[in-house]
Amino acid sequence: MCLVPLADEREMFSCLTWMFILLCSSVADENFIRNADIFPSSPEIERGSTLKLFCILGKHYTPQRNASHIIWKLNHELIAQENYNIVNETVSSITIHNFTYSKAHVKCFTKYLGKEQLLIHTEVRSGFPPDTPGNISCIYYYNSELTCTWTSGRETNLMTNYTLYRKVVPEGGAAPPDTVSSCQSKRELCSFYFPDASYSSSFCFQVKAENVLGEASSDCVLIPMGEIEKFEPPEILSVKKITGINRLLTVIWKMPEKIIPSQNLTCEVQYRSLYSNSSKHVTVLLNSAEKTGSCNLTDLWDSTEYSVAIRCANVLSKFWSEWSRRKTASTEEKAPSEKVDLWRVIEPSHSARSRSAHLLWKTLSSFPPSGRILGYKIQYFPENNAALEITNITADQKITLPLNEEAYIISITAYNSAGNSPEATLRIPSTNEKTLQIIETVRTFTTNQEVIVEWRPSEPKVTEYVVEWYEELGTDPFSRSWQYVSNSTNWRINKKNFKPFICYNISVYPLCENKVGAPYSIQTYVQEKKPSEGPVADTGVPGKNEVILKWKEISKDKRNGFIHNYTIFYKSEDGKESNETVNSDVLQYTLKSLQANTQYTVYIMATNGAGGTSGEPKTFKTLKFNREDVIFIALPIGLSMLFLLGLWITCILKKHAFKRVCWPDIPNPAESVAVEWPLDASMSNSFLKEVTSEAKTIDFEDISVLEHCFPEESQEGSPLMNCENHVSEYTDVTTKGTINGDKQIMYHKENEVANCFSPSMPYIIADQDPTSQMQSALIAVKEIQPTEMLEDDLCESQQTSIKNEENYNEEVLKLEDFSGKALFNPYLKNSVKTREFLISESLPEHSKKEPKSQSAVFPPFQQNIAGQSYVTLDMFGLATAH
Repeated sequence: MCLVPLADEREMFSCLTWMFILLCSSVADENFIRNADIFPSSPEIERGSTLKLFCILGKHYTPQRNASHIIWKLNHELIAQENYNIVNETVSSITIHNFTYSKAHVKCFTKYLGKEQLLIHTEVRSGFPPDTPGNISCIYYYNSELTCTWTSGRETNLMTNYTLYRKVVPEGGAAPPDTVSSCQSKRELCSFYFPDASYSSSFCFQVKAENVLGEASSDCVLIPMGEIEKFEPPEILSVKKITGINRLLTVIWKMPEKIIPSQNLTCEVQYRSLYSNSSKHVTVLLNSAEKTGSCNLTDLWDSTEYSVAIRCANVLSKFWSEWSRRKTASTEEKAPSEKVDLWRVIEPSHSARSRSAHLLWKTLSSFPPSGRILGYKIQYFPENNAALEITNITADQKITLPLNEEAYIISITAYNSAGNSPEATLRIPSTNEKTLQIIETVRTFTTNQEVIVEWRPSEPKVTEYVVEWYEELGTDPFSRSWQYVSNSTNWRINKKNFKPFICYNISVYPLCENKVGAPYSIQTYVQEKKPSEGPVADTGVPGKNEVILKWKEISKDKRNGFIHNYTIFYKSEDGKESNETVNSDVLQYTLKSLQANTQYTVYIMATNGAGGTSGEPKTFKTLKFNREDVIFIALPIGLSMLFLLGLWITCILKKHAFKRVCWPDIPNPAESVAVEWPLDASMSNSFLKEVTSEAKTIDFEDISVLEHCFPEESQEGSPLMNCENHVSEYTDVTTKGTINGDKQIMYHKENEVANCFSPSMPYIIADQDPTSQMQSALIAVKEIQPTEMLEDDLCESQQTSIKNEENYNEEVLKLEDFSGKALFNPYLKNSVKTREFLISESLPEHSKKEPKSQSAVFPPFQQNIAGQSYVTLDMFGLATAH
């Protein structure tokens, strides 16, 4: 075989030639190997006998392939070597004892080239010889067909042929040879057809069975032809009623044509009502010469439809014809004998003067029925006015009547071709009519097959009731079912009249004469299953330790039973699942004792009598703070902010008043217009710099008030000294209460000081130039008229002093004689006669000898103690005069 591309066409042709030679040689070799035969071919032997086969090699064998290389297999199993027999170099035989296979394959192999090569195989069948046929029976169709059947005995498992012989048996002697006929068949049935199926009084029938193992023949059985005759079924011509004759039908039929002549026949007429499963039969005798037959069916039911069929047979034959095709007919009708079963459904009035009454009725299942109903006549009129009767006719079993608020009488009759039924009446109450509640209780329960309703009336005289039932979700008033119950307080009905998993409304109405009492209604399920869906929880806005769950009722078409309760399952992220169960009428529940700031998963399960179904799970997270916590935190903050806001607004509105009370303006001597201060002295004095600063603050730590130096006797009886001491005490307290230069002004204490002075005390302003070096020169001040003040108004002295100061700045001071008497300012602590005067060293001697009682102004600073400065309030240019 060429595996590489060819260089040219010659090489390709050479390769194809070699491939063809090799293929032909292999095919010839295979045919040579399989050149063999087996004898006998496809043998059939009796079951349990010995099988012997021969395998013959072909003429073109080689020394390597001879009979000694042949092996045998039965199906796929190798046959033992002791059953082999080598007849010669080309023939090998096999013997199998007690062959019990019904069918098997025997194969002849030879070993060639180290492999088992199949030479030939054959199929072997085993069976039994035929048994003698028996039970020969025949059916004869006149001048048409003669068919016989028999039984063959046990199964032979081999091909078996049957031959049926028909021999004429004459009454006077042996039959001639040509009166024997036969037919062959491979089944247990064989037929003779016209014209070979000619009629004879008697035939003798014999059956022979044969196969490869043998044959067997039955005895000749004599069979009269009249006994095996069977003809075609008759044809019904008509089934009809006779007008004016009730409960009777006439049947007429036609006989088949191929019937053995001069024979008596019998026919059987079968009829049954369409309302019954049982049939009745009538036998009619005929002669074969009659072509038709007839009979009358009597004692039938009125207005009832009947089905009729006929079959016939020879009186001698044991075979009936097949039943004819059926025909139906109805007996003579009569007027309906019973009134219809009437009921009503009253719709609530849509307006004050109109309402609808839905009438439903059904014909009673009386037996036998009265006939086919053609229609219904409805008559109704107001109870108090029969003249307003209205008539309607309908073929349906329902109608809707428009009525007003009055009471109505309604009657319905059914009619057919023979007349009308009795009248069924019903009363519709007026809209304002009150009905009594006669039924006290109603209960229902179910069994395996029935639904049972029981009730208890309050009036034992009531003996008739109506039980009404319908699907709760049904909106069609004509879909309701009802049934009248008499002389009983319970009612049973098959469960097949109810659908499973559907809620039904069942109502019991008492009937009092022609009036319908108030109903008592309940609901029931004949069979329950778990709800089709569960409720979905609405968590709303969770709190800190609780959440309010709300859910809606499951829709009625998905409840599949009465909901008994709801179970609420809830679980935190890392916690254990808990549950709460509530009644079916609860649609809101508060879960309490929850952990704050925690996520929960919650779902609700609705449970009925068959089990529970859970709704979709929901998640929620509790709050870190609840409303109360927020209020407790926010309320103090809010109140504080409101307080601060109010305080700020008050300070803005009353800032001038607060400033006058808490931070009064202290006069600055440097800004006085009464006298001019030398610039160098005032700027070099550090204490005056501090006074004249923009903040106008005084560092009380740097101020010391000098003690008085007046004699004890001069202090007694002096009001100024008492007041001076009082001022000194509060000044010391004020000084001690001041830290790091902060001002603490005690307004009420200053008032107390002011109360020490007379309201008529005059005020003067004294000033001095420290750089003038004037000796014994004092500035005389103008005497100012005292300001009148009431004793009750002395507490306002500070405000008055501030106003007076402004007025003083406008005055022009006049110089007086140095010897003039100086007055003291009560607001200046050291200006009274308790002041300790400091004598300047630069003054002349005569100035130092001035009387102590005379007020003088000296340079403001004197170093008494190293590092400590002393100052009198006279430096500020204030003094008192009287």
